[in-house]
Amino acid sequence: MLIKKDYSSNNYKTIYLAGGCFWGVEEYFKRILGVEYTEVGYANGIGEETNYYRLKETKHSETVKIIYDRNIIDLKNLLIKFFKIIDPTSLNKQGNDVGLQYRSGIYYEKEEDKKIILDYIDEVANRYSKEIVVEVEKIKNFIKAEEYHQEYLRKNPLGYCHINMEEFENEKPEVDENNYSKPNKEEIKNRLTEEQYLVTQKEMTEKPYNNIYNDNFQKGIYVDIVTGEPLFLSTDKYNAGCGWPSFTKPIDEEVIQYRKDNKLRTERIEVRSRVGDSHLGHVFNDGPKEKGGLRYCINSASLKFIPLNTMEKEGYEEYIKYLK
Repeated sequence: MLIKKDYSSNNYKTIYLAGGCFWGVEEYFKRILGVEYTEVGYANGIGEETNYYRLKETKHSETVKIIYDRNIIDLKNLLIKFFKIIDPTSLNKQGNDVGLQYRSGIYYEKEEDKKIILDYIDEVANRYSKEIVVEVEKIKNFIKAEEYHQEYLRKNPLGYCHINMEEFENEKPEVDENNYSKPNKEEIKNRLTEEQYLVTQKEMTEKPYNNIYNDNFQKGIYVDIVTGEPLFLSTDKYNAGCGWPSFTKPIDEEVIQYRKDNKLRTERIEVRSRVGDSHLGHVFNDGPKEKGGLRYCINSASLKFIPLNTMEKEGYEEYIKYLK
């Protein structure tokens, strides 16, 4: 992705969780509603430098950095979910992975979080006859892991994972690209109005304010006018005062493609739909800080709005729960 969210708002907090191989731990937490950002790395070892092949020497643990929106999920509920995927009595071992780098740990930034963690571990201890051996420490160091480790299971869906992901439902909206297809050029031209065609296929920008969805704040879902692929939820739409529909995030990170755009002699980030490759608009860093600071500025002509009361009829019923 060419643009990053701003997590400096008080809405966001950070916790570091180690529970065996970080590939599976990261994928598990990426599916949890309220988790906004994940990054795998190496924590609380000797020194500020290490890599995957030096972990036995530096004694860092494979750890996932998690930034979460505390208005959606709190630390205790994150811990409840964490303890569903680890054996807290297993020392330096989770699943088939054995060694100090695979130890279980909870590393916090704020002292206020330490009490929440220890209180919850006391609760958990009552369920086990063995000692709880999860390491609880303030974060001392965290070294980002090599790029090929980041989102490993998204890049390699058949890759090794010590967690049975089938046991856990993805709490976030997930759009399957296989359900949508791009029509041929002639079909696209016949289906669209002239403006829709020029915007989606020729990267034109419609006029501000005088467009169909700028002032639309009904509940529903916005889809690609070309393919019908879901792009944005009405709950993430806000009045930016710019004259075009504006959103703080897409329905699913995967449905948006990003490209550098230098057409106006200044670098902007263009956003396009995944399946249709439709030009949608641009994304900027001047959005609501409490929502991550992004503004997806989208042409109405690139979108079709499906109102909540017709979503089931039009085949978008699985997304209704995210609007309530």
